[in-house]
Amino acid sequence: MTEYTVHASSIVEDGASIGAGTVIGPFCHIGPQVTLGAGSRLRSHVVIAGNTVIGENAQIFPFASIGHDPQHLKYRGEDTRLVIGRNCLIREHVTMNAGTVQGRSETTIGDDCSFFTGSHVAHDCVIERNVTMINNVMLAGHCTVGEYAIIAGGSGIHQFTRIGHHAYVGGLAAVEGDVIPFGMVLGNRAYLSGLNVIGMKRAGFNRDAVRNVRKAYRMLFSDDLTFKENLDEVQAEFPEDPLVQDLLGFVRSGGDRAICFPRHSRPG
Repeated sequence: MTEYTVHASSIVEDGASIGAGTVIGPFCHIGPQVTLGAGSRLRSHVVIAGNTVIGENAQIFPFASIGHDPQHLKYRGEDTRLVIGRNCLIREHVTMNAGTVQGRSETTIGDDCSFFTGSHVAHDCVIERNVTMINNVMLAGHCTVGEYAIIAGGSGIHQFTRIGHHAYVGGLAAVEGDVIPFGMVLGNRAYLSGLNVIGMKRAGFNRDAVRNVRKAYRMLFSDDLTFKENLDEVQAEFPEDPLVQDLLGFVRSGGDRAICFPRHSRPG
């Protein structure tokens, strides 16, 4: 007896692995290298291709295109893959591509993420758990998005950009610099407009934790000293605070992009 349900109009190719309790609605196409976790539901017109692994309880809506070739001009059919965690919500017209051998050879998405209509995850991205991408977000290749980050509708994220955990990217923002953990960026081009304090409170951080991060933020982007001197000042002020140290670690570890600054500040 079949442990999952497939509509008569859908195609599940030989070799695909479908978890128990999964429901595949009409006009879907599941490729031969796909692994689809137990309890998932594909509403209709969903296409999952390539070497794609999707965790249990995925909810995928019409016209989502998952696991196809990366949009990369050097791609020559290499066996790269897309890995999606458990309990992910993938709404209409979402596109997610596999990795490239020029990158990580894998695009990775954590558990409990939500991707709303028309959002795009490009090749070699790493998205940690509980990330939310609202309608029409464009995430270019090789980006990293930390846990609990929210990227609002219509935003564009430059390739190789890092979005820190618990960060908030405002609607229609054009982000070409790294966003610090807990940071909030707005505008085109995006600038730091403060901290995502509402997100911190929703995540359960207590008043002292929020106060310390706020003070560290003000010190870090003060114009009184150079940015490097500000880093040292914050380090001396909060040597044992784990959230502040995490923020400093993000800045010091660097990346391919400069970090976003507030409008009043000048890098230095």
